[in-house]
Amino acid sequence: MDRFNAMRVFTRIVELGGFARAAEDLHMPAASVTILIKQLEAHLGVQLLHRTTRQVSPTLDGAAYYQRCVRLLADLEEAEAAFSVTRHNPRGLLRIDMPVGIGRLIVIPALPEFSARYPLIELEIGLNDRPVDLIREGVDCALRGGPTLDDSLVARPLVQLQQVTCASPGYLQQQGTPQSLADLQGHRMVEYFSSVSGKRYGLEFYIDGQLRPMELPKQVAVNSADGYLAACEAGYGLVQTPYYNVARQLRAGVLREVLEDFPVPSLPLTAMYPPQRHLSTRVRVFVDWLLELFARPGNGTSRP
Repeated sequence: MDRFNAMRVFTRIVELGGFARAAEDLHMPAASVTILIKQLEAHLGVQLLHRTTRQVSPTLDGAAYYQRCVRLLADLEEAEAAFSVTRHNPRGLLRIDMPVGIGRLIVIPALPEFSARYPLIELEIGLNDRPVDLIREGVDCALRGGPTLDDSLVARPLVQLQQVTCASPGYLQQQGTPQSLADLQGHRMVEYFSSVSGKRYGLEFYIDGQLRPMELPKQVAVNSADGYLAACEAGYGLVQTPYYNVARQLRAGVLREVLEDFPVPSLPLTAMYPPQRHLSTRVRVFVDWLLELFARPGNGTSRP
């Protein structure tokens, strides 16, 4: 029995909650996964997993063994990277997840540069506006906009995304273009809501140094960034969104920025990864490249 491979299989079963999901994730036959776990339990002399028809969960011994496995596997990867050519030319699969707009408009267009620098890294990219469970879904690194709420993950700030307030020309022709916050009376907004937390987001402005919500009537609420902008373009009201997300529409005249003299909060963008991945060479070089990318002027994160 290859004990390190058995440990790797065991950790994915715990994280994914099932033998079949772990086998699919690791591209292994389901029978091989079952045999490895039986051999591992026989070798250790303890039951590691509770098996039911609905789910698989670790026993008390299994939970303790899982924590040791995660640390050992991370240490093994780092040791191999430190004493091999992969230290300078890392290889292997890197699973990353990021918001749709960030990926489509900023990261993926620049990604050939990263691939040229690290040609042996294979990228698997998930584009989601929902937060993913990095451990359960086997994601090495995720980009998240907004406050970091998960203390179990390592957080590395990347950039403060400048936001703008805008509306469609048709809406402004009908409702008038506001010149001050007082002019917002009688206007509408498009509301954004999180399908995970249920939290709802309206408009916010800094007034005398204090961040103040500005609640306006709404006809439409959406739970995706693309839908949020589509509702704005359709004339349903004002929105606030990162500049990169509307730069093309502003240049084309599909949307117009309003209330430019009234500051709105920036949106922090953070790279998140599980603690056991902090030594991964693949994760480290990717996050370092992201820091380079977002530090460059003209990358779309703020007005030119």
